[in-house]
Amino acid sequence: MKLFSRVGLFTLGVVVSVSCASLFVAKSVPAESAKDFYKKLDLFTDVLAIVQKSYVDEVDSQDLIYGALKGMLGSLDPHSQFMDPEMYKEMKVETEGEFGGLGIEITIKDKWLTVVTPMEGTPAFEEGLAPGDRIIKIDDKSTEDITLLEAVKQLRGKPGDPVNLLIMRKGAGEFLDFEITRAIIKIDSVKDAKMIAEGIGYVRLTQFQDRSSQELVVALTELNKEEKLRGLILDLRNNPGGLLSEAIDVSEIFVGDKLIVSQKGRLTEQNAEYKGHGGSEFLDVPLVVMINGGSASGSEIVAGAVQDYGRGILLGSKSFGKGSVQSVLPMKDGSALRLTTAKYYTPKDRSVHGKGIIPDIVVDISDKDMIQLLRQRRKEKLKKVEENIPEPIEKEDKPEVKIDKKDKKDKKAEEEETIADVQLDRAVDLLKGLDILMHKSLTNPFAITPFQANAKDGDDVSILKN
Repeated sequence: MKLFSRVGLFTLGVVVSVSCASLFVAKSVPAESAKDFYKKLDLFTDVLAIVQKSYVDEVDSQDLIYGALKGMLGSLDPHSQFMDPEMYKEMKVETEGEFGGLGIEITIKDKWLTVVTPMEGTPAFEEGLAPGDRIIKIDDKSTEDITLLEAVKQLRGKPGDPVNLLIMRKGAGEFLDFEITRAIIKIDSVKDAKMIAEGIGYVRLTQFQDRSSQELVVALTELNKEEKLRGLILDLRNNPGGLLSEAIDVSEIFVGDKLIVSQKGRLTEQNAEYKGHGGSEFLDVPLVVMINGGSASGSEIVAGAVQDYGRGILLGSKSFGKGSVQSVLPMKDGSALRLTTAKYYTPKDRSVHGKGIIPDIVVDISDKDMIQLLRQRRKEKLKKVEENIPEPIEKEDKPEVKIDKKDKKDKKAEEEETIADVQLDRAVDLLKGLDILMHKSLTNPFAITPFQANAKDGDDVSILKN
C-alpha cells in the first residue's frame, strides 16, 4: 500500500490501490442490509436501461455511469469526487508542484466556489483577489454546481493565457471583473526570516512543501546565530496546508516527540496517530503562532498541537476549519474516487473540521487589509533590492521628462493607505512582556531587563500594549 498524504484544501489525500470496486463495496456493506442494498442497486440498473432505451438521443452507457457516479460522490461533501480518467490525470499534475495557473487555493464553501487565499507573488495575488471571494463565473461559464476538480481544470492552462473571473465579494455592492494571466506557479514556503525586535525572531511559513521543516530549522538556526532567540513568532496566516508529513515535522520542532495529530474514520484501517520523533534546540523558545481565516489543514495541525500542549500562544483570528482526510482510490479503467474517509483530531481529541481553531488572543484584521499588508512587504523588499543596485559610473545627460498621466496601477498604489500589522505588533509586545516577566527575579522585582536596558526614549517597554 502506498501512502501519499496531503492536508491542503484542494490537495491529494491518501492514495490507496484497490483491485476492484465491487470488492470495496462488498466489504463496506453490512451483511444484514446487503439484501436491501442490492434491491436499491436494481433500481439504478432499471433507470439506466430505461434511459438507454427511451431517451430522445442515443447516449453512451459509460457517460451515463460516469455521470451517476459524479452525482453520487458530489452529494456527500465538497471534497469527495468521482474523477474520470482525464480528470484523474489533471489532479495528479498538482503533485508536480509547478503548473500554469493563477495561484489561488480554492474550496467549496456554502455551495459556492470560494477563494481560501491567493498565494503571495502569484497573478491572483497581484491582481487583488482576496480570501472569501466567491467565483461566480470562469470565462463566462457559470460555476453553479461546479466541482473542485472541474474548477481547477478551467482555471489552469497555458502560462501567458488570460482567464476572466466574475467575483462576488462581501461588502463590494457589485460584481467584480478580473482578467488574470496564467503563469507557472512556484511558491517558496519559508519567507521573511528575520529578527523583528531585539531577541525576537520572525518566520513566515506560506505552505507545507517538501523540505519546509528543514528550511525552517535552517532559518531559525541562522537567526539564533545572529542573536540568541528569546522569543519567536511563527506566522501561519494565509497558509492553506500542504504535505501532512511536513506539518508533523514542523510541529515536532516545537513540541518534540509527543502525539501531534490523529485521524479517525469508520473503518479501523483508516485510524492513525502521528507523533514527533525527537525535537530541536528550539523546544523551549517562547513562541507565538499567528493564524487567520486563511490558515487551514496543515496550519491547523501545527496550531492545534501548540495550543493543546500549551507550548505557545495562538494569536490572530479563527482558522478556516478544514480537518478531513481524502483517500484517492484508483479504478481499473483509469478513473478514481476521491473520498473523505476520516477526520483529523488535535492531541486533545478536538476536531477542527467546520469549526476552525480559535486563537488564545483574538486580534482581527480584515482579509483585504491582510492582502495589502503582504503587498506592502513585497514593495519594501523590491525597494531594498533597487537601493542596492549600484549606479552606473557614467550617466548620460538626458532632459527631464515630465509625465502627467499615470496608469491605473500607479494611481491605485498611490491611493492605498499604509496598513499597520496590528497582529504582529501585538505578538511582539506579548513576547517582550513574557521576556520581562522571565527576567524579573523574586528577590529583585525591579531589576532592569535586557529589553528595558536597551530601550530608547519613547519606546514602550510595558508588559502588554493594548
